[in-house]
Amino acid sequence: MNAIQIDGEHLSFAQFYQIVHEHALVEISPAARERMIASRKVIERLVQSDTAVYGVNTGFGKMASVRISREQIGELQVNLVRSHACGVGAPLSEAETRAMLVLRANAIAKGFSGVRPVVAETLCEMLNQRVHPVIPSQGSVGASGDLAPLAHLAQVAIGEGEAIFQGRRISGAEAMKATVITPLALEAKEGLALLNGTQAMLALLSLALREAEIAVNTADVAAALSLDALRGSPAAFDERIAMVRPYPGHATTARNLRRLNAGSAIRESHRPADKDRRVQDAYSLRCTPQVHGAVRDALAQVRATLEVELNSATDNPLVFAGSGPDRAGEVISGGNFHGQPLAIAADQLAIALVALAGISERRIEQMTNPQTSLLPAFLVKDAGLNSGFMILQVTAAALTSELKTQAAPHSVDSIPTSANQEDYVSMGMGAARRIQPMLANLRNVLAIELLSASQGIDLLAPLRTGAGAQKAYDIVRAFSRMVEEDRSLAPDIAKVEQEIARNAFGKILE
Repeated sequence: MNAIQIDGEHLSFAQFYQIVHEHALVEISPAARERMIASRKVIERLVQSDTAVYGVNTGFGKMASVRISREQIGELQVNLVRSHACGVGAPLSEAETRAMLVLRANAIAKGFSGVRPVVAETLCEMLNQRVHPVIPSQGSVGASGDLAPLAHLAQVAIGEGEAIFQGRRISGAEAMKATVITPLALEAKEGLALLNGTQAMLALLSLALREAEIAVNTADVAAALSLDALRGSPAAFDERIAMVRPYPGHATTARNLRRLNAGSAIRESHRPADKDRRVQDAYSLRCTPQVHGAVRDALAQVRATLEVELNSATDNPLVFAGSGPDRAGEVISGGNFHGQPLAIAADQLAIALVALAGISERRIEQMTNPQTSLLPAFLVKDAGLNSGFMILQVTAAALTSELKTQAAPHSVDSIPTSANQEDYVSMGMGAARRIQPMLANLRNVLAIELLSASQGIDLLAPLRTGAGAQKAYDIVRAFSRMVEEDRSLAPDIAKVEQEIARNAFGKILE
């Protein structure tokens, strides 16, 4: 397998997912090495001249005015890593940890960190040898970088901390020794360069974005199946409606719904006006393109933000190698480590997930309510003796309500830290951390909708749904038989949720 070149400039999401999920090999590109060497020379000159440079020969944060002797510069960097490795909570998953490793290597490879190439190369070797640091998930306010999570990552790079290697939790020193990776002996600025960055929140959001895009495709598929189960009208998905309010997401979802329900015998059965006097469907059906489309557009905005961050330099200070005759270069203190762009993107993503769950739950209610469904009460024969899908709708309501509380914005919060030096923070890591539980809740809501819609389709037999929607029905029925009499549907929900997670329904649209 050819290694993916890491250069800080061209990492794509496709490559990112290959590295994280498929364990693709990585290596630092020659061009990135040259840039790192150039910026490193700037730091080395400044160290020799005893010029005060933040984080190189000064303390950190509020202690920036404290000068550090040349002899203590290495010790300063090691102390920084050790002192900042104070995270708590459940460790990040393997995928999240791998994501952090590649993102931090890529940011350093951009060439503005002022560190030796070996720093980025060590992170790449850890990825290739599958040395995964144990990184507690809590402890970052997302401002001066994701300091605590990245410190736990850096600990293993210097041969300390803990790591997961070959399925065992062992010391970082043991893991590095077992893979013959030489632990880093930190020099000027290198500890700071490992810690200053947004790579923890970016890792979580980049992984979540892919799952959210799967979820919105699945929601389109579920809505198409529900539309037929409820004998709804596809008129609202006419492309002319989308053309006069031209949001891209609206057009995409409307097109998906038309395709999925094309050829539906159920639709044809109630097309004549004398058979169906309803002029318009409820919003949860009729406005699916507007709601799902808004989610699509929000995810596109989130993706645009993350694509910028994916290949950005998020250190402080940044080192700009000289290009003039003296090639002296310059070190500039700034705030690229601040996570506000990602915190806002995380909040936007959270709100989008709630919208998908909310409208899905309403379609479930429409199907289980005999006053709106024109189907047997709670989608089961002998209702009364059987409760059918009654509590599935209750479960969907509980999950949707929980999602609403989970979506409370994080990016508007700030607690000053570091003796008020870091007086406005993003809370971006917390904003990112809550997305995975939200995605799990959303998948379960969509699973319930797919089960309910499939039951509704069965109750309309022998009429069949459209060819695209039929594929979704077939997936459901491979794991869950029609409900003829009451049984626990918890295992069925779990199985369909797993199929959603692996994109079985989203692939129908491909």
